[in-house]
Amino acid sequence: MNPRKILVTSALPYANGDLHLGHLLEAVQTDIWVRLQKMRGHDCVYVCADDAHGTAIMLSAERQGISPEQLIDKVNAAHQADYAGFHIAFDNFHSTHSAENQKFSESIYQALEANGHIERRSIRQLFDPEKELFLADRYVKGTCPKCKTPEQYGDNCESCGSTYSPSELIDPTSTISGATPIEKESEHFFFDLPQFKDMLKQWTRSGTLQDAVANKLSEWLDDELQQWDISRDAPYFGFEIPGAPGKYFYVWLDAPIGYMASFDNLCARTKYDFNDYWDKDSSAELYHFIGKDIVNFHTLFWPAMLTSAGYRTPTAVFVHGFLTVDGTKMSKSRGTFINARTYLDNLDPEYLRYYLAAKLSNGVDDLDLNFEDFTARVNSDLVGKVVNIASRCSGFISKGFEGMLANELDDPALLVSMQAASEEIAAHFEKREYSKAIRLIMTLADAANQYINDKQPWVVAKSEPGSDTLQQICTTGINAFRILICYLKPVLPAMAKKAEQFLNIEPLSWEGSQSVLLKHQISVFKPLMTRVEPEKITAMVESTRAAYEASISSENETSPVSTQENESPFAPEIQFADFAKVDLRIARIATAEHVEGADKLLKLTLDLGKDSANQPIVRTVFSGIKSAYKPEDLEGMLTVVVANLAPRKMKFGLSEGMVLAAGPGKDELWLLEPHTGAQPGMQVT
Repeated sequence: MNPRKILVTSALPYANGDLHLGHLLEAVQTDIWVRLQKMRGHDCVYVCADDAHGTAIMLSAERQGISPEQLIDKVNAAHQADYAGFHIAFDNFHSTHSAENQKFSESIYQALEANGHIERRSIRQLFDPEKELFLADRYVKGTCPKCKTPEQYGDNCESCGSTYSPSELIDPTSTISGATPIEKESEHFFFDLPQFKDMLKQWTRSGTLQDAVANKLSEWLDDELQQWDISRDAPYFGFEIPGAPGKYFYVWLDAPIGYMASFDNLCARTKYDFNDYWDKDSSAELYHFIGKDIVNFHTLFWPAMLTSAGYRTPTAVFVHGFLTVDGTKMSKSRGTFINARTYLDNLDPEYLRYYLAAKLSNGVDDLDLNFEDFTARVNSDLVGKVVNIASRCSGFISKGFEGMLANELDDPALLVSMQAASEEIAAHFEKREYSKAIRLIMTLADAANQYINDKQPWVVAKSEPGSDTLQQICTTGINAFRILICYLKPVLPAMAKKAEQFLNIEPLSWEGSQSVLLKHQISVFKPLMTRVEPEKITAMVESTRAAYEASISSENETSPVSTQENESPFAPEIQFADFAKVDLRIARIATAEHVEGADKLLKLTLDLGKDSANQPIVRTVFSGIKSAYKPEDLEGMLTVVVANLAPRKMKFGLSEGMVLAAGPGKDELWLLEPHTGAQPGMQVT
């Protein structure tokens, strides 16, 4: 197999905050793929950088009383430390606020302009007269011009879904200063994307994208493409546009160029040649790993810019979904918006690497981190299966044979069958079907454990201590472990390194799985991984929630809120848009029953009427009303249920909603009952 020349990037984290587990989903996915390529002998380079420009960074630095440069340097150091904590092995991690990025941004812009792909025209925007800056949509709030819901951002209404321009908002205010914005005219620079419509239609269907992504882009490409505004007015933290004082490149113009800049920075101190990878006739492979929220920038604007400027386009753009936690969007108030550092302070990073790999596919669906499943899977697969093989066999080799493996195997066929899976596992990893690779690896681990169970070396050690049979059985087991570690090395590099030290071998390559260790001295076994402790997960979540509550408390201390408001008996105020998301329905309690082992719960089967196909809608809900109601008293009763609450996996089963009750608690608790005439499925308004 001829070595490939591959350049890989993952999306640039924004230099205005900590990394969180959502960032780690992408970094881990990319890192596993890169490690596989390197283990297979390919020349694979992985670069990234911080996205370090924009109004948000300028304002954040101002609030902290430091310069933007100081802020991005501080964040860059923190990001690199967090990535390293999760064993993300960049070949180079740079910043978009760099000499290299300014060089490429300016030269690409000048090429676009020379090729007739830049247009200038005046536009009217909202302007903050106090801060003296133009306001992006997210910095304007006001009342929706369509449904009249207050506190809506400047581009769309979360309540009714309408889109509009910020100038259409009723009573708009600047979220930066609180001032009333005024309209002001300014000249802006636009990249003429419509000129590339035919090129993009062909490129997006050339195999560079997943089908789901290409289909989505077709919806946009079938409509009229709009020119892309690539300029921002001073004050702005970024690169000034050549020949245009007071005008700056929009952050999303120079952000993807940061891939080129980071690689160029690496080239300056290594053997790599920039043009070998970015020239339009390059034979090297170029891959971007990104989230589905930034598809348009990477699959429309970016390839069009590269084409105009005379560079090659990506070989492929790999798009993944979002990370959810316990079935819902990550939430700071629930403690599930977990920062990378908070995780590292509590849990082994390879737990997460393995769990993500065990669930990742090459699609764009969201991936859910369920902590109960997380604990069970890591403990069962890694500790109970893989590490257990080495643990069960190594002691006999160390004590009975001074660490020396046998000259022969007890069951060569077992190892041959495991080795035969090498190419299939590699193919799954190559196609980013990590979950399929993990399932196959764990099937092999099951076979190895079954072999040890059948051979019972602990029994042989009692009846035939020091025998060739015992040594050969354990040698077979140790070699099976070695093959599994080889296959898991892209996912678990730290555990693989410990295993290599235990086995007393050189770092494993992918081809290393095809050989065996015979008449070889191993080291004394030391635990390679400990079990996940649920209390540490609880501590991590509580730490995240406490940090959020502390930040809210700090904000309240500095905000002009009266003491009377702070002492309100009610929960923190929400907007109408928040309440409008809740779908309350009438439900009939069809059955109610006790839950074995639960002190407070009753299991309710709810009838919510029929769907559009006239099929019954039935939900199961676990409700903490056992102290107030007997099951037989509930059956046939009408009540109110939150019908669109995300299902929650509980110890006793899946709860698919929430019934509403009121009261001080314990036995003084009453389910909400609708007025006479209500029917199951009716919406509560």
